[in-house]
Amino acid sequence: MRANTLVHHLRRFLQPERIASGALAALVLLPLLAIVWASVRSALHPGVWDVLVSAPVLWPAWRMTLWTGLVSTLAAYGLCAWFLSYAFGQPIWVRCVRTLGPMLAVPHAAFAVGLVFLIAPSGWLLRAVSPWLTGFNQPPAWLTSQDPWGLGMIAVLVFKELPFLLWGIATQLQRDDAGPRLVQELRVAQTMGYARRAAFWRVVWPQLVPRLRWPLWAVLAYNLSVVDIAQIAGPSNPSTLSVLAWQWLQDSDESTNAQGAIAGWLLAATVGACAVVLVVASSLAATPRFDGSRGVDARANSFSARWGGYVLFALCAVYGLILLALLVGSVSGVWPFPQWWPSTLSLQAWDSVASSSATLRTTIVLALCSTMLALLWAVAWLELAPKAWDRAMRWPLVVPLLLPSVLWVVGLHSVALQWGASASWGALIAAHTLAVLPYVVITLSPAYFGFDQRYAHISASLGRSYTAFLWRVKWPMLRASVYAAAAVGVAVSVAQYLPTLYVGEGRFSTVTTEAVTLASGGQRALVAAYAWLQWLIPVVGFSAAAWLGKPRQFRP
Repeated sequence: MRANTLVHHLRRFLQPERIASGALAALVLLPLLAIVWASVRSALHPGVWDVLVSAPVLWPAWRMTLWTGLVSTLAAYGLCAWFLSYAFGQPIWVRCVRTLGPMLAVPHAAFAVGLVFLIAPSGWLLRAVSPWLTGFNQPPAWLTSQDPWGLGMIAVLVFKELPFLLWGIATQLQRDDAGPRLVQELRVAQTMGYARRAAFWRVVWPQLVPRLRWPLWAVLAYNLSVVDIAQIAGPSNPSTLSVLAWQWLQDSDESTNAQGAIAGWLLAATVGACAVVLVVASSLAATPRFDGSRGVDARANSFSARWGGYVLFALCAVYGLILLALLVGSVSGVWPFPQWWPSTLSLQAWDSVASSSATLRTTIVLALCSTMLALLWAVAWLELAPKAWDRAMRWPLVVPLLLPSVLWVVGLHSVALQWGASASWGALIAAHTLAVLPYVVITLSPAYFGFDQRYAHISASLGRSYTAFLWRVKWPMLRASVYAAAAVGVAVSVAQYLPTLYVGEGRFSTVTTEAVTLASGGQRALVAAYAWLQWLIPVVGFSAAAWLGKPRQFRP
């Protein structure tokens, strides 16, 4: 009996689909395990823990990390819930989903540079009110960015992570078993006498909280461990723990380098502890605790719709102002304070960008190659892998999202050195592919899982092969989602900073590495040009995805 059972399980495992799924899983799991083990081994240095704990800069940096990371995550999460309570089930939600693409296309570093251009003491906002309202003829000595309280960094993270959380909700609501059903349940609750927002908090929000868990974890991990944003808009004394670990990792001394790796693991433990607390707190907050006030007020519903429009307009206005500030800054010449417009315009910064065409070429090649590889793996995996395997694979897939970036690149660099592939195109493309892959899978999964399998039965009943069904029915119907996932992959690849810096060992420059490096200097126009280019490349990707994903129209 046991022998028959063993033979049965062996035959199931040796099915071609399962063999292919196992090969796909190994293709991702083996590098991930090697990277994680290399990160662990880099922290196994005797006596470093004692030196780390006694370091005077450690605990102020750790407290600043908790403050900026938790406040920005909770603020973005609260704003997401508050906006959804006004917009869900309303026409404004459809308009919001359409505007998320351009917002997500703005990389974090470019957004931070643009916000600094707006709120700096010599920035556009203060120029607009000087000297008529403030009386300033010179920029005041204010700390509006890189302030000791981290408020500038918190503002950048909130405005950038709010569209990501809304996008996470939008991708979940694309499924046939989610979006239409929740809208219908909301309407049923309203017919029972509940006001629209009360019905949302009682019926819809408790069901959305579990679907937001993965995006929320990704936001929390990013906000606690980000490096490039902390360098541009974050505090410097004390800095965040991620910046401190990054500085130690750059040191040539072996013990200091190990100290940076251990600081990365302390950051990872902080992310894990905060994730547990945040998930428990969000689950408790999702429990309906409102009174049972009934009575549908038409004026209240109209007010809710207007509030949703106001919030969306404000969010779009912030992004529009930042992009405009970057565009004007990239062509500005002489610009004395407090003039609100440059005295002279110059294309010198763009000439410098054009002269470094290798940087742009490297950025585009990395984005296209990593996105194509991630997309091929995701489609093959979602098509072949059993559901149980897919559920088990989700945790390893999100390791690049949940592991602090400084710790992740330590493992990447160590593995690249051990395999003799550091500072090579292959290693850099592989690093970008591992970073892009989770976003592509998360974007593509709802559409794949929501696909109606009855189309496959109809195709089979007509005598067509499964391969013909894929090429002529399924993949054309999923075309919009595939192109959307590709656009997200391009945006993620363009925004990669630390993997490009470490794995490439400084020999490969992209628009992101150039923008972050120049942000600490005084070349304002050149920084703005690179930051604008950071946004332009993903926008081209999202626009191409929207155009290519349009439904085909047949002439009669």
